[in-house]
Amino acid sequence: MNNLDIPKVSVVIPNYNHARFLRRRIDSVLRQTFQDFELILLDDCSTDESRSILCEYTGDPRVRMIFNEKNSGSTFKQWNKGVGLARGEYVWIAESDDYADERLLEKLVPILGSDRRAVFTYCRSWRVSANDEISGYLDLCLSDLDPRRWTSGFWADGREECRRYLFGRNTVLNASSVVFRREVYQQVGGADESLVYCGDWKTWAAMALTGGKIAYVGEALNFYRIHNMSVTAKSQRLGIEPGEYLRVIRWILEKITPVEATRNQVCENVFHVWGSAVLSSRIPLSYRWKILKDACAIDHHALRRLLKYAFARISAPIRRTIRVRFWHPLLNFTRPVRHALGLRRGNDSLRITK
Repeated sequence: MNNLDIPKVSVVIPNYNHARFLRRRIDSVLRQTFQDFELILLDDCSTDESRSILCEYTGDPRVRMIFNEKNSGSTFKQWNKGVGLARGEYVWIAESDDYADERLLEKLVPILGSDRRAVFTYCRSWRVSANDEISGYLDLCLSDLDPRRWTSGFWADGREECRRYLFGRNTVLNASSVVFRREVYQQVGGADESLVYCGDWKTWAAMALTGGKIAYVGEALNFYRIHNMSVTAKSQRLGIEPGEYLRVIRWILEKITPVEATRNQVCENVFHVWGSAVLSSRIPLSYRWKILKDACAIDHHALRRLLKYAFARISAPIRRTIRVRFWHPLLNFTRPVRHALGLRRGNDSLRITK
C-alpha cells in the first residue's frame, strides 16, 4: 500500500447494543472538519438493531466494518482488536454511546504532531444524559484534586502526572476525549483485557509512565453519555469497581513513588471505595479477601481503618437498641422523681418515646 493512502488517524468505534446512540456517534465522526482518517466499526455480537444501523454506512470509503460472531465479553478486547486493525499514526477510540464536536480531531491531532514526545492528548467533556440533556462539565468530579486544573489547557510530564494525579484516580475521565499515539499504545502492551472497569485508567497511566508528555485542551469537544447500561453503571452494581481500583493503584505504585502527603490522602479517599465492599455479604468472600490484600499493600493503616469502620457499623444499631429498650423506658419511669427534684428539663407534658 502506498504511504499516501495511509490515514493520519484511525477512529475505532467499538459497539455493543448501543443502537439508540449509534447514528449520532458515527455521524459526529464522519462530519469532522479534519478528514484524514479511517473509521473502523466493531460490533461485539449485539442483540439489538446495531448491525442494521452499522450497515447503513457500508458505502462510505472511509469505513471498515468487523462483526464478531461471538461476544468477547470485554470492552478492552475490542479496544485492542481495533488498534490492531488501525493503520493511522494516531488512534481515537470513540465509544459508541458518546458523540463529539466536529472540531475534535482538528484541535487534538496537531498537538500530537507538534511534539514527538506527546503520548496522548485529551479534551474537556460535557456530561450528557440518555436523552441528550447536558448537565455540566464532566471534570466537576475532579474539583477536590484541583478546582481549576481541568478548566484550561496544559502540558504535563507523564510520570509527574502519575505521581500527582493518576496515581490515586483516573483523571482522564472518558476514552472518547482522547487521541493517542498508536506506537506507544502497542509499546505498553495495549489495554489490560482482564480488567472490566479500570482498563482505560491503567492504559493512560502506562502510556504516561513511558516518560512522554500528555496534553490537555480546555475546550469541551466531547460529549460523555451517562446511562444505566454503561460499563461504569454495570461495574458499580456488580461490585467490580473496588477490586480493580485497588489493583490499578497498586500497579502504579510499583512504578512511581508519590509524595507521602499525596499517598496518605489517596489512602484515606480510596477507603471509601473498598471499605464497604469488604464487609458486604453480596460480594464473594474470595473477592473480598483479594480486595483486602491489595488495600493492605497500598495502605499501611488499612486494617485499622476497616476495624474502626466495622465497629461503627456494628455499634450504631446496638446503641440505638440500648437507647430505645432501656434508656428511654428508664427516663419515663423516673420522670416523677426527677420532676420533684427539679431535674426534669423540657416540657413536662412530653414523654420520651421511640
